[in-house]
Amino acid sequence: MDIPIPEEKILAITRQGRTRLEATDWFRVAAGLHYLAGLMTRESIDFKAVDRDWNRFIYHSLGGGHTITSVLQFMSGENVLPTLRSARFMALFAETCPEVPVDSIPFLLELNLGVAKNISQLEVAGPLHDWLQAHKAQRGEDAPGEGI
Repeated sequence: MDIPIPEEKILAITRQGRTRLEATDWFRVAAGLHYLAGLMTRESIDFKAVDRDWNRFIYHSLGGGHTITSVLQFMSGENVLPTLRSARFMALFAETCPEVPVDSIPFLLELNLGVAKNISQLEVAGPLHDWLQAHKAQRGEDAPGEGI
């Protein structure tokens, strides 16, 4: 099974960034969220083929050194927070990409952190984890510290 790449939607979001850095960050988050949302399937995924397609798209869009792995690493660190806190990004993402509901973003980020934890065998801690826990507390979900 493939994870479809909504290239035009991701690029439309990217073009709304006000600076090169903001546009690049918005690209990473929009692409990463679509990739992670695509993992939510019961079907078997051919990761070699999927990652090859995503890496090709990312390379053509951002240039060398950028891959789906680097996108997911970006999304597990504190540098993702300005995008997550951007009302402009969230509104644009909600409008442009309704197939990935904005309210699913914390779950997708937590999924990404969980995978990073399993790979690295390190505890997940830091500003993104704190943001996720605060978001959960606001919504009355698991108590802070639970989940990941």
